[in-house]
Amino acid sequence: MGLFSKANEGEKFTNFFLIRERELKQASNESEYATFLLERNLEIIPAQLWDLTKEQKESLQPKALIKGEGIVTTFKQKKLLKLLRVRLATSDDPVSISELISRKGISREELWQELRMLMEEVTSPILRNILRRVYSERTIREKLTTLPASKTYHHAYYAGLMHNIVELSRAAYQLLPLYPYVNRDLVLSACLLGDIGKTKALRDVVAPEYTSSGELMGHMVLGIEMINEAAREAGISTDDVEVIALKHLMLSQNGDVEKGYGSAVSEKTAEAVMLASIKEMNTKLHAIEMIRERSEEEWVYSPMFKRKMYHS
Repeated sequence: MGLFSKANEGEKFTNFFLIRERELKQASNESEYATFLLERNLEIIPAQLWDLTKEQKESLQPKALIKGEGIVTTFKQKKLLKLLRVRLATSDDPVSISELISRKGISREELWQELRMLMEEVTSPILRNILRRVYSERTIREKLTTLPASKTYHHAYYAGLMHNIVELSRAAYQLLPLYPYVNRDLVLSACLLGDIGKTKALRDVVAPEYTSSGELMGHMVLGIEMINEAAREAGISTDDVEVIALKHLMLSQNGDVEKGYGSAVSEKTAEAVMLASIKEMNTKLHAIEMIRERSEEEWVYSPMFKRKMYHS
């Protein structure tokens, strides 16, 4: 079974889904029904289940893995799946939650190996020491290799955080030879550590939410705390020139403060300008890439660009 977005009205649609959200409602005849947001490989599918039974009400909860069969229909000019039959997935079914929240073609193991190789490209003893100490912590490593980069904005899928970090590091690695005056170690280290605070700002791989620290402090501040802690553990001054430069890149990674994208300071070094530019480019091109994967239409509205974008 292909994408729901490409299914025609009246067509039968059967597949495994993750329940992302559920809302119970009451019909005019006082019978209960449920509306859902189902997820499969980054596709979010609105669905309805009528004549809800007591057992279904108890079992069909958010984060549940289900197999559903329904008819594609349209309600208020929006396509949705009218569920006819639904059951919880069992251990015998050929599906897993990680599969449903993953992006096809993305290998967690391959990304981790590439990330480790990119770390070895950093030659500065101070920056390499910090990198190794941060990444050697098991809880951080487990979260990094599973969490999305964001809830919905970009790279919002299983291991999306690591995928984003590797993409940024790849781009920097290719561009740095063109600008020999830019400090290579600083840019690569910032690519590898810029979003590390998200391992403490986000929780729950299946249904990502912000932690209290993430809500109150943000991932940049949390990342700076992690860098300071790693430096102290290594006997490195948090006021070391390289450490300060790295933290500047992390705090200015979303570009000029006036853009309102979350930077604490505007870029004030060549390395900071390069990092912010790579991040902006990667985020925008990723949005277009996702449009290409999920739609066959030439013109598609993008919330990120706030306009229709063309792809052939």
